[in-house]
Amino acid sequence: MNHLLNLDGPVMQFINKIVYSVYLNILWLICCIPIVTIGASTTALFYVTLKMARNEEGNVTKAFFHSFKSNLKQGTKIWMILLSLGVILGIDGYVLYHMRFENVFWTLCTAVFIAAAVAYAIVLMYIFPLLARFDNTVIAMFKNAMFIGVRFLLCTILMAVIHFVMLLVVVRIFTPAVIFGEGLCALLCSYLLSNVLQLCQEKTEVHAKTSET
Repeated sequence: MNHLLNLDGPVMQFINKIVYSVYLNILWLICCIPIVTIGASTTALFYVTLKMARNEEGNVTKAFFHSFKSNLKQGTKIWMILLSLGVILGIDGYVLYHMRFENVFWTLCTAVFIAAAVAYAIVLMYIFPLLARFDNTVIAMFKNAMFIGVRFLLCTILMAVIHFVMLLVVVRIFTPAVIFGEGLCALLCSYLLSNVLQLCQEKTEVHAKTSET
C-alpha cells in the first residue's frame, strides 16, 4: 500500500498526469480560441499526452508549443476540411430529421447519413493523434485514420465512450468538470492509442526497409 502511495509509485504518477492533463486542457482551450487553430492545438495536445502515456513527457509546455508550431499549417488544413464536412453533415442531419418521410428513399438517405457520420467520427478521433506521431500527406492522414479506426474497432469504441462520458458529465452532471475536458480525454485515449500507434510505426519501418531492398 505504501509503495502505491509513494511519490514515485504508479498511483501518484497517474494522479500527477491527470493534473498535467488539466493544465494541457487549459493550453488547448486557449490555442483553440481563433477556431482555425483547433487542429494544430488538438495535435499538440495529443503530441504531449502520447508522450505521457509512454512516460516521456519532459517539459509539457515546451513540447505542446513545439508541436503546435510544427503542425500549424497541416493541422489547420485538416481541421478546415473536417469543419466543412461537419457543417455539411450537420445540415444534412437537420434536413433529414425534419423531413421524416416514411418511405424507402428517406430510409436509404438516413442509412447513408449514419454511415457517413460514423466514418466522420472515426476520422475525427484518429487523425490528430496520427498527425502528432507521423509525417504524411493530408490525403494519407485521412485514409490511415479511417483504416486504423476500423481495424482497431474496440479501441475506437472505447475512445468514443470516453468522449461521450466526459460530455455527459459536463452537460448533465457536473459542469465544472469541463476543467478536465479534452485534456483528460486525450490522456485516456493516448493510453489506448499508444500500442496501436507503436504497431503502426513498426509496420511502417518494416515497409520502408522492404522498399529499400
